[in-house]
Amino acid sequence: MLFYDCSTAPNPRRARMFIAEKGLEIETRDISIAKGEQMSNEFLAVNPNGTIPVLVTDEGTALTENLGIAAYLEARFPEPPLMGRTSDEKGLVLMWNSIVEQQGGAPVAEALRNTHPVFEGRAIPGPANYAQIPELAQRGIERVRRFLDMLEGRLAESAYVAGPEFTLADISAFVFVDFARVIRMRIPQENKATQAWFDKVAARPSAQL
Repeated sequence: MLFYDCSTAPNPRRARMFIAEKGLEIETRDISIAKGEQMSNEFLAVNPNGTIPVLVTDEGTALTENLGIAAYLEARFPEPPLMGRTSDEKGLVLMWNSIVEQQGGAPVAEALRNTHPVFEGRAIPGPANYAQIPELAQRGIERVRRFLDMLEGRLAESAYVAGPEFTLADISAFVFVDFARVIRMRIPQENKATQAWFDKVAARPSAQL
């Protein structure tokens, strides 16, 4: 297998943490988004969408989305389980992972990519160029606030995002909450359950990568 990573971006970090939680060592190539390497002809030959992460399997299949990478690794290396064991658990993990992506990850990206100078003309990842829309940035910040409140409510009643065990949903939520620092959004001081969960996940070896 071959893993295309970017040490500074949140989505590759999610895959990196998943790989580490599985105890796997996979050959890795770092692609610098800051240098625009994801748009090089060499990388576009691997992923024409120009996005990272990518996992190329032993069979030569290029998996270009976190969920696809996680599903492949979970099927091939089922222990420890990170996507649930029972039917209910599997459904809850995917449900919460989707909620986290849509209500947490997407608005952080919306706020960042529509304001930061490095993303001028590149407001949406991929091969096409899109202009920044400042109004979307403000909406993104408001959506992140609502996401943090929603997460607090969930973690006040559940040890982890999808249930009593650490899963893919926790990896996604942790990475996005941590990455929200780039838009100056942090866990509110009164959100004690979220902070306790965040500290617990941050102590895991995979979170150091």
